[in-house]
Amino acid sequence: MTIRLTAAIAALLMFGFGATQTAAQSMPPERYTELARSIFAELIEINTVNSELGNNTTAARAMERRLLDAGFPEEDVHVLIPADSPTKGNLVARYRGRDTGLEPILLLAHIDVVEALPEDWSSDLNPFEFLVRDGFYYGRGVTDDKDEAAIYTANFIRMKEEGFVPNRDIIMALTADEEGGPRNGVAYLIEEHLDLIQAAFALNEGGGGMEKDGKKISNNVQLSEKKFLSFSFEATNPGGHSSLPVRKNAIYDLSQALLAVQNYDFPVMLNEVTVAFFGQTGEIIGGEMGSALTRLVANPADAQAVAYASQEAAYNARLRTTCVATLLEGGHATNALPQRAWATVNCRLLPDHEAEDVHRRLQELAESFDVSVAMAGRARNSPPSPLDDDIMGPIRSVTEQVWPGVPVLPVMLTGATDGARLRRAGIPTYGVSGLFGDMDDTRAHGQDERITIENFHQGQEFLFRLVKAFSGGPIT
Repeated sequence: MTIRLTAAIAALLMFGFGATQTAAQSMPPERYTELARSIFAELIEINTVNSELGNNTTAARAMERRLLDAGFPEEDVHVLIPADSPTKGNLVARYRGRDTGLEPILLLAHIDVVEALPEDWSSDLNPFEFLVRDGFYYGRGVTDDKDEAAIYTANFIRMKEEGFVPNRDIIMALTADEEGGPRNGVAYLIEEHLDLIQAAFALNEGGGGMEKDGKKISNNVQLSEKKFLSFSFEATNPGGHSSLPVRKNAIYDLSQALLAVQNYDFPVMLNEVTVAFFGQTGEIIGGEMGSALTRLVANPADAQAVAYASQEAAYNARLRTTCVATLLEGGHATNALPQRAWATVNCRLLPDHEAEDVHRRLQELAESFDVSVAMAGRARNSPPSPLDDDIMGPIRSVTEQVWPGVPVLPVMLTGATDGARLRRAGIPTYGVSGLFGDMDDTRAHGQDERITIENFHQGQEFLFRLVKAFSGGPIT
């Protein structure tokens, strides 16, 4: 159900969060809140899951039409479709700036979404209908990542209508299959159209703001992410009849090896980004946890500080490489001793942790139980983006404009984005959106995905100001 919201947004501005001068100044003009909402609704109601039910090309064509109707020249707006995947189209558009010799900025967002079944959502919601209720936008992709795609498209149109002339080109890429699927859009663009997306640096998802109990805690900037690598654990045994059990059993052997993984902590390995993250987080949160974070930055060998911080999964995952059993299978008959048992252990490696070292440590844990360990694939390196004040400075300045007093926090993502692909291609990538979410109510990939109207449009204004700041426009 698409709902027109011009009046609703105006009322929200007046009564919902327009009570203070700061909040009112942090919103786009009404014409552009309505434009972004309209684009957002259109994107949400185009199914772009990676199965045969979805069509990324349809969404890319819709955004192409928006830009052409706004007056962008055809030669600067491309829908690029892999020859073997007609539904996996990607949009690349260029906003022309002055020829100053500066390399372009790349704005990246993916327009595919994870699968969603209507029956898995609340009965009065449909993941592929854009719904507005009680100050929220609902729909699959409203937080991952059609919010940024809609904002970038609306902001391109706003910059053009307002006559902004940047000191460099600005490129927007809206891509396919980031969430999975056979035709990842960023990989395709790097392989076949690198000239169209080559840039000095990129802005991407992966950061965003954190809220708790309605209070904005920090505006996070993702500079690096962990590497994904799975391992196959396998135990074998001659087996036999289940009426004559013996202690040597493939399932038991495998179970003991997996328990050894559960009880093992990889060593603490801090880097430039995590040192900044833990140091600033310690100052922000204070108390016993804040003290622990501050102490471990000063001395990573402080066992008490590390142990205390490790109680929080989000901190533990940034202190070290982590591995966890995710799939399990074994045996061949209900009345036979198992001849084979196997499991998948998924690891998230720190950016500078070599896969061979992780493999060796896992094999040492498993070999005493006669379990073999093999890499299932390979880890793709993801060099961190520089903690550069030419990037972080404007982010801090615009954050202070929109949300006075909210700190900017550099982070390492424990999951994965397409930023890793860009970094490997030599394009430093920063996950920054200004899109805040409740840290106790994360719904991306889940049921009843939603974003507050306020946070969406404040993020829209933040990104508008930030992109202008990076391309010669005023900070204020």
